[in-house]
Amino acid sequence: MSSSSSEDCFTIVDVPENRYDEAIHHLRWNFFADEPLNNAIGLCARGESQRALERHCLLTLKQGYSRMLMDKKGAIAGMALNGILKKGEREEEERRFDELDDEKFKMIMKLLYKVNDKVDLFAKYDVDELFECRILSVDANYRGKGLASVLMDDSEKVAKNAGFKVCKADATSAFSLKVYLKHGYQVEAEISYTELDKSIRPAPPHQALKLMVKLLD
Repeated sequence: MSSSSSEDCFTIVDVPENRYDEAIHHLRWNFFADEPLNNAIGLCARGESQRALERHCLLTLKQGYSRMLMDKKGAIAGMALNGILKKGEREEEERRFDELDDEKFKMIMKLLYKVNDKVDLFAKYDVDELFECRILSVDANYRGKGLASVLMDDSEKVAKNAGFKVCKADATSAFSLKVYLKHGYQVEAEISYTELDKSIRPAPPHQALKLMVKLLD
């Protein structure tokens, strides 16, 4: 499955297994250190490997719903890591994370769990599965071109084609929030960053962690 963005000769394709390493490399340099919660807590430096986070990303890639945006040279210009969340699955994930010895990663995940615990999306929307937009990442050299929005459009098509009725996302930054709102996502729950200890509080313009949802037609 592929689609194109003609303005700069970008093409969006599935992420094949033989490019997983390249995908992780892209995330190390363009997402891991920049994401507000990761940055605030000092999870990792730009380009640095982060074992727990990379494992989380690889498990998402293996679900087969993630997409990468390629430039005209075939390099990764952006990525949308999309996964499926099944009813009851997150509770099991939470138990596994409790066994990790990476305290910084656990702290971030527990914050994400906390905002997700505020609303039972499965019960509210009467579904057993949710399509989850987990990471939106654009290469620093291509930012400001609307590519995150292009990736979101594509991800929604992937979700619709797979028969999903509800998309969710955890907006941790002012930038991802802007993209989700533009695409019609609604805020279901939030945690203001002013509630967090100053040692792990993201700096402005980031204001809150927001659980976002969109119903697909």
